Amino acid sequence: MRPPELIAHRGYPRHFPENTLPGITAALRVGARYVEIDVQMTADRVPVLFHDATLGRLCAAPGAVHEYSLAALSSLCPGEPDRFGAAFAGVVIPTLGEVAVLFRDWPQATLFVEVKGEALAAFGSEAVYGAVVVALAPIRQRAVLISFDLDFLLAARRVGWSALGAVVERWEGLDDPRLARIAPAYLFTDRAHLPPTGDLAGPARWLGARLAVYEVADPEVALALAARGVDLIETFAIAEMWAVLGPPTHG
Repeated sequence: MRPPELIAHRGYPRHFPENTLPGITAALRVGARYVEIDVQMTADRVPVLFHDATLGRLCAAPGAVHEYSLAALSSLCPGEPDRFGAAFAGVVIPTLGEVAVLFRDWPQATLFVEVKGEALAAFGSEAVYGAVVVALAPIRQRAVLISFDLDFLLAARRVGWSALGAVVERWEGLDDPRLARIAPAYLFTDRAHLPPTGDLAGPARWLGARLAVYEVADPEVALALAARGVDLIETFAIAEMWAVLGPPTHG
């Protein structure tokens, strides 16, 4: 059986702080064909990479991304001090535009851009979409907008973004009628909420989508999910997974 394709989840968090240029670059260098990142907005409406609702875990700082200007945010280090100590003390929170520039040197790679609900709640879909579109202009044909917010994806579809990915945390959410109108190229869901047995490909195939599951760092689990119809696996440990599953392939 062909192993599933792998998505470098937030870069290469097994060895680097998540959503940072060093981690993303490391994932690309070990052969990642797909990279997933998380995007929020600064107070002055610059899209930057950050996952959490607050800055505490990654930056040991108070507040949230949308409460800081880009200049103020640039003084913080997302080096995950509880995991890495001061090893990445020089790392900064990158802008989405900087990631797009990096991806110009990796033409084989696709970027999944997860637009976070925190940004949408603070600034609204139109403002977030406009800023993201500008930042992704250099790699637009290789960027897939993904989100838990199905209304945001519907708006992106209406204004012409071609490649979309819907994130549905619970399997029961796959019957949401908005999914058919979004017509996502990818469907993401949480491994923790999958049915324990049976084929998983049906809903995704009905939508014309490829099915991606997060978060998996065990190659045997990845193979078992592939046997049930999963196309792509998001992982924090991309090189370690490939060491067992074999070299990367690209569908």
